[in-house]
Amino acid sequence: MELYDVLIVGGGPIGLACALEAKKNSLKYIVIEKGTVANSLYNYPLYMTFFSTADRLEIDEIPFITAKPKPGRQDALEYYQGIARQKEINIKPYEKVINIRKSTFFQVETSRQIYFAKNVVIATGFYDIPNMMEIPGEDLPKVKHYYTEPYPYAFQNVVVVGSSNSSVDAALEIYRKGGNVTMIIRDKEISRGVKYWVKPDIENRIKEGSINAFFGAELLEVKPHSVIFKTNKGEIREIENDFVLAMTGYLPDFEFLKNLGITLKGECQNPDYNPETMETNVDGIYLAGVVCGGRDTHLWFIENSRIHAKQIIKDIISKN
Repeated sequence: MELYDVLIVGGGPIGLACALEAKKNSLKYIVIEKGTVANSLYNYPLYMTFFSTADRLEIDEIPFITAKPKPGRQDALEYYQGIARQKEINIKPYEKVINIRKSTFFQVETSRQIYFAKNVVIATGFYDIPNMMEIPGEDLPKVKHYYTEPYPYAFQNVVVVGSSNSSVDAALEIYRKGGNVTMIIRDKEISRGVKYWVKPDIENRIKEGSINAFFGAELLEVKPHSVIFKTNKGEIREIENDFVLAMTGYLPDFEFLKNLGITLKGECQNPDYNPETMETNVDGIYLAGVVCGGRDTHLWFIENSRIHAKQIIKDIISKN
């Protein structure tokens, strides 16, 4: 039986940071990733630009060099996958964790084999499970919870739900490729968290009527060729529609966490963990990155959760 000091579930930026920290401290480790390295970033919109500057996205003090003031998706993929390659990270891509059980050690069953580890780090992010609207017609093929690029939506009637960065980016890009865009937004204004260089753009496009926007509105039903929504005045309206982009956010895999025995608290489903060590209520299981925030997926980012790697590995070493 090959026994690892630590098995890391998730090969994104924070999972890689944990691997680098384990390697520096001569721990035997392995990373299990169900997709490619930095899989969540790979699934971001093709032309996405980060809010953060490159230095805030660095891990293990490895310089993130880019000519742009703020890096984009491709820059980030080059950086993180380059680290995995250059540092020879022990990572198993396209291998999904199916079950984790503990007896003397953790027994981690994946889609390919079984691993044994003294400790497990969950660094799975939150990008895999869409926050569903739970309305009639949401299961129609025209409804998309992920947005990649604007070209499929050129010359189409597109409803964008929400006013987050992803919603705004999609609305602007599709409008500029000839799409007829309508935004349906629960709040009374564009989110204050929208990137500061983009916010005036979307507000001006709405003001001039290039992009239709209904604030304080709610999407009620999706039909094959239309959508029905309620305005802020309580009026029920129906408009022609070809596609719906439901940019309503994403959630961690709560069922996976609960099956591990991790306690989830309150409406936000906040996992129970020690903020000093990142160890959960289950001895030997740690959390790192966005997954720590439960439903509040805007609490943790790459730049403020990089420190989790040092906290976790320090605690693991202290137990040896």
